[in-house]
Amino acid sequence: MTKLRFVFVTLTLGALTACTTAPRSPAPVSDRTSGTSAVTTPKKADERGYYTVKRGDTLYRIALDFGQSYSELVTWNNLSNPNDIKVGQVLRVAPPDNAARSSGTAQTGAVTTTVSGVETRPLSAPPTTAAANKTGPNGEKRPYSEAEASAATSGDEESVSWMWPAEGRVISNFDDNKKGIDIAGKSGQPVLAAGSGKVMYAGSGIRGYGNLVIVKHTNTLLSAYAHNKSIAVKEGQSVTRGQKIAEMGDSDTDSVKLHFEIRQQGKPVDPSKFLPAR
Repeated sequence: MTKLRFVFVTLTLGALTACTTAPRSPAPVSDRTSGTSAVTTPKKADERGYYTVKRGDTLYRIALDFGQSYSELVTWNNLSNPNDIKVGQVLRVAPPDNAARSSGTAQTGAVTTTVSGVETRPLSAPPTTAAANKTGPNGEKRPYSEAEASAATSGDEESVSWMWPAEGRVISNFDDNKKGIDIAGKSGQPVLAAGSGKVMYAGSGIRGYGNLVIVKHTNTLLSAYAHNKSIAVKEGQSVTRGQKIAEMGDSDTDSVKLHFEIRQQGKPVDPSKFLPAR
């Protein structure tokens, strides 16, 4: 009887132990897409000129990468709070098409997409109709092909008279990983507009650029001046070639220098192809 009781107690304890040491369920898989990788991934708009917000995006960064004004994106998308864009939200990053404006169709440009995939869009003409009426380059506005982009921007390139934005030695050249060039100098040294245009951004809201000025020269060309000590212009202000727009500094970087970019249709291009030899 004692032996049977011992066996019963042993089996009972074994069952309780098994219950308390059952294998834990696997930890949930987390989203490992960091804000930095999302920012450095090249941004692409769809064929209608819309872009889906990714983790780490800011409206300032989106505007810079698509060569548009921050204020234009706010207007095109009817944004009441530009600082509150969300992952999965769809934004218009190209001007509303000419067909919608000429036909008198109401075009707010506001598009909202939730994570669940429910999407609302402004009313517009069926895309098949517009496509059927397209007979040549002057038809419905569409993203440029490589050939069209080359033809459209060649005139813009020639219309801008460029100069160096600052005196100093080039300490870093343009390449696939470097979106512009770095020019060494002294703190407080004048930073000049490399070409005439309109200031489309002046502030410190784009991470990694410090105090930044962006000047739009044509519909396809803009220049950017980063890491300034101070800024001498305001958004919306027209500037002339050679005008002082900032003072060189070391904001958001480890040494005094000017980081200078030229962007064509939002894409960084080698400034040496535009600036005069010196």
